[in-house]
Amino acid sequence: MALITGLFTFLYHLPQIYKWLLKPYYVVSFLMTVAFVLVRKAPGLCEHLASDREDGNSCDFDWREMEILMFLSAIVMMKNRRAITLEQHVGNLFLFSKVANVILFFRLDIRLGILYLALCVAFVMTCKPPLYMGPEYIKYFSDKTIDDELQRDSRVTWIVEFYANWSSDCQSFASIFADLSLKYNCTGLRFGKVDIGRYGDVSQRYKVSTSPLAKQLPSVLLFQGGREVMRRPMVDNKGRAVSWTFNDENIIREFNLNELFEKSKKLNKSRGLKEEQQNGSPVEGGDENDGTEQTPESKKDQ
Repeated sequence: MALITGLFTFLYHLPQIYKWLLKPYYVVSFLMTVAFVLVRKAPGLCEHLASDREDGNSCDFDWREMEILMFLSAIVMMKNRRAITLEQHVGNLFLFSKVANVILFFRLDIRLGILYLALCVAFVMTCKPPLYMGPEYIKYFSDKTIDDELQRDSRVTWIVEFYANWSSDCQSFASIFADLSLKYNCTGLRFGKVDIGRYGDVSQRYKVSTSPLAKQLPSVLLFQGGREVMRRPMVDNKGRAVSWTFNDENIIREFNLNELFEKSKKLNKSRGLKEEQQNGSPVEGGDENDGTEQTPESKKDQ
């Protein structure tokens, strides 16, 4: 049953997987994930490798290698229980597969282990995960614009994500946050993002730690009248984030997006009526769209 479910999941996400094939990050990650399997099974090369098998077949896995691979599978399954997006599932697979490959190569030959570890370091330094560049209604702040924008209109509610480009959790959450902005953005409810990995003073000002140990990235903060009302994840007395799952359902429920959106629609209608009275002509776009017909802002426009 699990095999059938996995097959249908693969077929469902096949168009997205095809797009990944065009991105060097995923191609190189896949090759590094299966590197040990390719070396162990490669004809003309595997015959010269060491093996603990009783039959002396060096082109097949020995019992210790099988044990490591099975342990890897268990770890990936445990980590993926909390994964939300397909990118998170694949990211966990890539990460722990590379760790297992390092162990397997060092066990096979220390020279191969050093070579593979050097390739991993070079890969991390030179090849970054691709950023989300899809449609969104999000305003990108800098250290000089965030305060003025949040305090410009006290009637506007802002939902701001504090993120860093190097954080895999932030990259996985990017598409979810973008979808929410497309669904709920209007005149009285706006979505914003600020890269605190780039603007360190913003991190200190709003008390969002960029330390990997704090696990505060991403952080989503709700601002009303320029003041912070709530944030997720919450932070304990030791400065560590309380475990919280970043998915669309939790964001909608915790931040009461449906209720905020309804209130924002009333604000849009009242503004439309006021402009109509002042101008003496009807104002278009004051009903269903509620100001959402704006030009989407993306990282390309930042």
